[in-house]
Amino acid sequence: MSDTSLRIDKWLWAARFFKTRSLAAKAVDGGKVRVNGEGAKPARGVKVGDELAIRLGELEWVVEVKALSR
Repeated sequence: MSDTSLRIDKWLWAARFFKTRSLAAKAVDGGKVRVNGEGAKPARGVKVGDELAIRLGELEWVVEVKALSR
């Protein structure tokens, strides 16, 4: 992972899609999060411009990563 990417579980938690990083990691492992149309692991790096599809129950968000937090 380079300086221009961040673990997907950290990004989802920092963007407040999940209350904890652990819940974010479980969602990614459970196939509820796709990056650019593909499944991912919690350690996968996301970068600015990536498209994430996040499914929680009946809700699904499709978001574009605009910035990374540290």
